[in-house]
Amino acid sequence: VNAVALTTPIAANERLCFFADVDKAGEKIGFYYAVQSGGSFEISFDIKDPNDKILLDGQSERQGDYVLTANTVGEYAFCFTNEESTVTQKLVDFDIMVENEPRREASARPGQIADHTSELEESIVRLNGMLHSIKRTQRYFHTRENRGFSIVKSTQIKILWFGVLESLAIVGMAIGQVYILQTFFTRTGRLYKV
Repeated sequence: VNAVALTTPIAANERLCFFADVDKAGEKIGFYYAVQSGGSFEISFDIKDPNDKILLDGQSERQGDYVLTANTVGEYAFCFTNEESTVTQKLVDFDIMVENEPRREASARPGQIADHTSELEESIVRLNGMLHSIKRTQRYFHTRENRGFSIVKSTQIKILWFGVLESLAIVGMAIGQVYILQTFFTRTGRLYKV
């Protein structure tokens, strides 16, 4: 299995494409992506075959995990579009896997070692599938952790600025009260006495 795992920033109003080659028809293409940070964690994507036919697309999605069958030999395009955002840059983690590993055929003669290795190979394939499932689950939790951290960081900044503004308001009110009290006990302030 050939795989490419990348994390890339995508600027506001940018379209970024990545490509994967398929050597023969019928191969499986795995595509996983998740927005790690930026804005409301949403991005649009599309997948095109070598004839520029759109196989799959999505608008304003946070993450996805897809498996496609490549019916055409050639270069497949995986494009991300950050057109919803006019200011915010997005950080996208994605993985493109092309399965081109041939499977071994079992021997026609009964009782040979190949029969036993065939069972062993099937067991290894099942374990491999389970490991991929665990890997996807880990990626999901990693993405959730990054999003949670981003939300906490944003909230901390808002609380800091709220605290600063609140402190400035209290100091401003104290200065105003001192000024008003001073004007009561000065000559110009006698006009305002009750």
